Amino acid sequence: MTGLFDSIQLRGITLKNRIAVSPMSQYRAKNGYANDWHLVHLGRFALGGAGLVFAEATAVEADGRRTHGDLGLWEDQQIEQLQPVTKFIAAEGSVAGIQLGHAGRKASERRPWHGETPVDEQDILERNEAPWTAIAPSKIPYADGWPSPIEMSEAQIEKTLQAFKSAARRSAEAGFRVIEIYAAHGFLVHQFLSPITNKRTDKWGGDAQRRCRFAIEVARAVRSDWPEEYPLIFRLSATDWLEGGLEIEDVVEIARALAAEGVDMIDCSTGGIGGRERPKRMKIEQGFQVPFADRIREEAGIATMAVGFLWDAKACQAVIDTGSADMIAMAREFLDDPNWPLHAAAELGADERYSKWHSEFGWWLDKRERLVRKLGLR
Repeated sequence: MTGLFDSIQLRGITLKNRIAVSPMSQYRAKNGYANDWHLVHLGRFALGGAGLVFAEATAVEADGRRTHGDLGLWEDQQIEQLQPVTKFIAAEGSVAGIQLGHAGRKASERRPWHGETPVDEQDILERNEAPWTAIAPSKIPYADGWPSPIEMSEAQIEKTLQAFKSAARRSAEAGFRVIEIYAAHGFLVHQFLSPITNKRTDKWGGDAQRRCRFAIEVARAVRSDWPEEYPLIFRLSATDWLEGGLEIEDVVEIARALAAEGVDMIDCSTGGIGGRERPKRMKIEQGFQVPFADRIREEAGIATMAVGFLWDAKACQAVIDTGSADMIAMAREFLDDPNWPLHAAAELGADERYSKWHSEFGWWLDKRERLVRKLGLR
């Protein structure tokens, strides 16, 4: 029986456990450049015991950012400030991953605390942040009140594929050892995949096979400039939750196609294609996306990661025990408790006397625990 704290091998990379920190956008980058915030923010998850720590969604083109605060790897100069982050994560026993993406029609958006609405003249006045024109597979706005994106030309598609390829090379040079492609939640790759957002009639749209073409070409582009021994993961929305959108049967086929192109794991999320409102079909409860990871794993024959509303250690253990997924990933739970893996290990009986903690922490905590017990305080 495989456990949450058993190691897992993905190509030439060994993760010490089955726990990943999901990418969480911080909107603290400046012109795409990382800073000390990213070092501290991501470094604490390595100290907390996660096997895989993902940096946030990182734009492969400047115009592919969602907001002015997004991380980027569209130029070589952005590599240097990410290297201390990956070096620290590796030194503390975790593996550094990065999520590469392009916002497509969701680009030029305000940060969440500024409203998550399109950037406009007000942002120029208040923050010196100007809007830019978004691109997408088809000229369909993200939501009511949003500007229409430009429909991508063949040249723009090829340029974007080259941007993914170059970002993969930069990711390796920055010290990342796992790449995840952001092909979910209504971002550009997902926009090509979904019939809701892709109305093209050329080789990039139409039937399911042609709509999958861009995702396949992204996988090929990344694999061509990403070391063979490093894993490649795709985050997919396993359903759009909308009539006429992607269903799990479609995504199983997409996962099969990606596996044939050297993709090693599918990170199984859902939704995000139809604007800001949550679809009525989408009923959220703890672990509600796990069945999608289970089905893709079984039917597509590829490793999966379960994500979304997971926080209970025993429930996460059950996901791995039952073979529903090969890994679990959490985001907001880590913001609340960066030491979640260490606390989970104690709860599941996989840790004694703080042995999984770094010695600098564990020594003190064990000493306190022994004193508290000796004094009968708990």
